[in-house]
Amino acid sequence: MRVTNLSAITMNHMPQPFIDVINEHHVMTLATCFNDEPYCCSLFYVYMEEEGYFIFLSESSTRHVRDISHNMYVSANIALETEAVGKIQGLQLQGLAYRPVDDDTQKAARRAYMRRFPYAALLSASIWILEPTWAKLTDNRFGFGKKLTWKKETLIDTNFLSKKA
Repeated sequence: MRVTNLSAITMNHMPQPFIDVINEHHVMTLATCFNDEPYCCSLFYVYMEEEGYFIFLSESSTRHVRDISHNMYVSANIALETEAVGKIQGLQLQGLAYRPVDDDTQKAARRAYMRRFPYAALLSASIWILEPTWAKLTDNRFGFGKKLTWKKETLIDTNFLSKKA
């Protein structure tokens, strides 16, 4: 697979090498920040490829959901745990986390999540979306230290979300 032309891609949907890594895994580390206090947690996720976002389930009492209610700009990491240098792969993300407000979106997201994790039906947690705006893929299968970046085209400048007042 030739990926050299993917080193800095801008489009609304992530390129296939990114999606391949996403689909090979099911746990991400989500990082939030509120009042200059960072926090991270591990979450099961489902990636909705056509929509271009991740779905996760969380209860409103969790620290990461409380943080998101104050600062929806988050980062995440998906990584293969390996000691084999040639197999190292990881995806770093930045994006916006929010609860879907549209009933159709919420129902479709819940169906997708329950299809992948049926035991989650026992939980009273809410559906959340992580909509990536930037990603960096490190995949040593393409060559040692090979990094590809992607940025979503947006109608608004999301850079203001990470600037201090």
